[in-house]
Amino acid sequence: MSIVVTGATGQLGRLIVDSLLRRGVPADRIVALGRDTDRLADLAGRGVVTRQADYDDIESLRAAFAGAEKLMFVSGSEVGRRAAQHHNVVTAAKETGVGLVVYTSIVKADTSDLLLAAEHRATEAEIRASGLPYVLLRNSWYLENYTGQLATYRQHGVAGAAGDGRVSAATRADYAEAAAAVLTTEGHTNRVYELGGAPFTLAELAGEVSRQTGAEVGYTDLPVAKYTELLVAAGLPEGYAAVIADGDRGQARGELEVAGDDLATLLGRAPATLAEAIRAAL
Repeated sequence: MSIVVTGATGQLGRLIVDSLLRRGVPADRIVALGRDTDRLADLAGRGVVTRQADYDDIESLRAAFAGAEKLMFVSGSEVGRRAAQHHNVVTAAKETGVGLVVYTSIVKADTSDLLLAAEHRATEAEIRASGLPYVLLRNSWYLENYTGQLATYRQHGVAGAAGDGRVSAATRADYAEAAAAVLTTEGHTNRVYELGGAPFTLAELAGEVSRQTGAEVGYTDLPVAKYTELLVAAGLPEGYAAVIADGDRGQARGELEVAGDDLATLLGRAPATLAEAIRAAL
């Protein structure tokens, strides 16, 4: 029996595989999946089993899930197509007798009105309806969403439409470690975890960038429509820009702030903070 990790060619999936290996899971009990197995060659070299799988190809999923004790179901990245793709994953998991499905969802998926939440909410409902034992990991935003823009912030400042709403962002590595903890310890079946780090506003983000870089970085708050226009002018596709701006709209309403300490509990420590993530990125 094995732990199967979908999306292992992506950043989060790869970090989950790394976390499982660090926790002592034998490499030959980890199955890393991806559409392009050439990108999994380094994991195969470490003894990890690799298999080809595509969310659009249910037959590939049935073959890839064979013998799976636990399935680490990393949500797909193709917004607008995920409901159908995730249906294939859940169907294949049920047909192959997977013992536990651990799904990476979005914070407050059952109540959020974010554009990004609808497909996650549908997937959660389908997982529950399948009768499969499950764990729902509802992740807030990644700190890398912000640390990846430090050069832009220093030059142009921080812009957004989040008002004074707070976001409980955490690093991909911490979300991955939490997932690995769920996969390697007991007592999580049919649990829902709302995961996020210490919350901050975008004005506080700008202030921390200023403090650590010495540059004068401010926050400009815009209406959602104006922020969408700004993102499009910066080169983002209109649909993607609308999703990002909608995330800020949700942040202003409290949709991205996580109450409780689920992430710290799973990690056994405090998650990395915004200040630590900026320091590491710099």
